[in-house]
Amino acid sequence: MIEAAERNDVLPVCPHCRNEIREVFFRQVRGFLGKRYLYFCPHCRAVLGVSHRKGFWMG
Repeated sequence: MIEAAERNDVLPVCPHCRNEIREVFFRQVRGFLGKRYLYFCPHCRAVLGVSHRKGFWMG
């Protein structure tokens, strides 16, 4: 198993533009079954990921 370690002395790098990421932009996307959040690079605006927040009835 791979362990996770918190590191505050290094910055992540965008896989698209290779700039250091000091902040991540996000935008809420509404859908039929809850809210989704789209995360993107502030430099090149490439999408870095999408998350899903479940409603209270979905567990």
